[in-house]
Amino acid sequence: MLHFFKKKKNNNLLFPSQYIDIHSHIIPGIDDGAKTVEASFELLKKMNDLGIENFVFTPHIMEGVWENSSEKIKNHFNLLQAHLATTELKELSIRYAAEYMLDHNFGALLKEKDILPIKDTYILVEMSYLNPPLNIYEILFDIQIAGYQPILAHPERYNFLHNNFSEYQKLKEAGCLFQVNLLSLTPYYGKQVQKIASELLKNNLIDFAGSDLHHEKHFTALKTVHLSKDYKQLQPILEKNALLK
Repeated sequence: MLHFFKKKKNNNLLFPSQYIDIHSHIIPGIDDGAKTVEASFELLKKMNDLGIENFVFTPHIMEGVWENSSEKIKNHFNLLQAHLATTELKELSIRYAAEYMLDHNFGALLKEKDILPIKDTYILVEMSYLNPPLNIYEILFDIQIAGYQPILAHPERYNFLHNNFSEYQKLKEAGCLFQVNLLSLTPYYGKQVQKIASELLKNNLIDFAGSDLHHEKHFTALKTVHLSKDYKQLQPILEKNALLK
């Protein structure tokens, strides 16, 4: 494990020097995240002030809502990259992937192998907060048969799992890795989500962490993560993120 941490401008958050934020919505004008290149720049500048220098941007691909394609994501990423090249953030390490809703469209993309991984075979996926796909375990099996490793974004936020904690273990046994949102360690999404995030950490079910940063309000909440009683337990997870750099 890496044990070199960066801390900037007297903030209270500590991130490993090789930490990479694997979940954010900073590419401009493509989903419910940053709307303009200028907004993207401001978010990245604030994140960099916390000591984060490595990013994988993960815009939504969601049928009927965010009809993004690999080509569209690439084009919007290139616009941001070109802008950053003219600023003090030109040395940031940035890449793009996607956050895939497990819907019918994802099944088609998987068959075509039109998938943007976070790194190598790791892909970020999500479900509806209210109901899982009826064939969730078949989908997870298909993902792995296709040669990919699924990372489930923010498992603590799926309400249908909150009263059936054993389902988390079943998902893990089915080959699914878990990525906790940093904000879930705060009351930002509600006390119940915060409680489940804590339980997942205590049961060693979390593999990676991500900011899931969309806008300024998220960043404001992010600065309070160090106040969480689970903050120390989060540190090894932050270190593990470096494996995806």
